[in-house]
Amino acid sequence: MGILEQLKKASLVGAFFVFVASQALAGCPRPGQLPSYAVQRVVDGDTLRLADGRSVRLIGINAPELSRPGVGTEPYAKAAQRRLQELVAASDGKVFLRLGEQARDHYGRLLAYAYDARGRNLEAELLAAGLGYQVAVLPNVALVDCQRAAEREARQAGRGLWRRPQLLSPAQLERGGFALVQGRVRKVERNRGGFWLELDGPLVLQVPPKALARFDESALKRLAGRRVEARGWVVDRRQRGNLKAGQAPWLLPLTDRSMLEVLP
Repeated sequence: MGILEQLKKASLVGAFFVFVASQALAGCPRPGQLPSYAVQRVVDGDTLRLADGRSVRLIGINAPELSRPGVGTEPYAKAAQRRLQELVAASDGKVFLRLGEQARDHYGRLLAYAYDARGRNLEAELLAAGLGYQVAVLPNVALVDCQRAAEREARQAGRGLWRRPQLLSPAQLERGGFALVQGRVRKVERNRGGFWLELDGPLVLQVPPKALARFDESALKRLAGRRVEARGWVVDRRQRGNLKAGQAPWLLPLTDRSMLEVLP
C-alpha cells in the first residue's frame, strides 16, 4: 500500500497534532540540497520503508511501539504512525535524507535525518507534537539541541504522550528496553568503564568512556544525593551472566548529555 493510500485510511485524530511550528523547530532546517527518496510505506512512528526496499530509522526520536509478540501497542504509537504518514503524504510521498555519521544500525537499516519538501525536520515535528522521545546515540548527535528543544516544547504544553508520561522508578523496572526513569543517585564511581551512577533501587546508569566527551565530568562527580531523570535502553545484566553480588541487575547506558537531566 502506497503512502497516499495509507493517509486516506488514517484516522482524522492525527489532525489534532497539526499546529503552528514554534521557533524551536526553526533550529532544525534542511541543510541545503539533499537527495530525495520515494516512500513506499510508513512502518511506524520512527521508521520508513523506501520504494527501493530499504528501511530508514529516523535519528533522534524513539516513537512508542506498535504491537509485537508478547507486547501490546503502546499509547500514541498509532498516532505517531499516522502523523508521520501525513507529513510524508504532504511532501508528495517523498523525503529528503541526510545520513548519520553512522549510516546503518545493527539491523542494516539506514540511519538518517528526514526532511519534507518544505525543509522541515520530520523528527522535530513528531517530537514537538509529543509523539516520541528525543534520544541521542553517538555518533549521530548533529541535531540533538534542536530536537531536544522540540520535545521540551511538547512536554511543557502537555502534548501527546506528555499528557501522562510513562515515568518509572528503578523499582518499577520489569523488562529491558526503552525507559524514562527518575530516581536519586546514591553513589558515583569512576573507573575504566566510565562513570557509574548507582540509583536508589536496582538500576545503575553508566556513562561509557566513548561518551565522556559529551558530559561535564565535574558535574557528574557532584550528582550523589541528587534526583535525576534518565532515558535510554535498559539492559538486564543478569542475562549477560557476569553480574556480581551486590550489583544492580538493571543497567542504563547514557550515550549523550541530553539523556540525563538533574531534577530540582
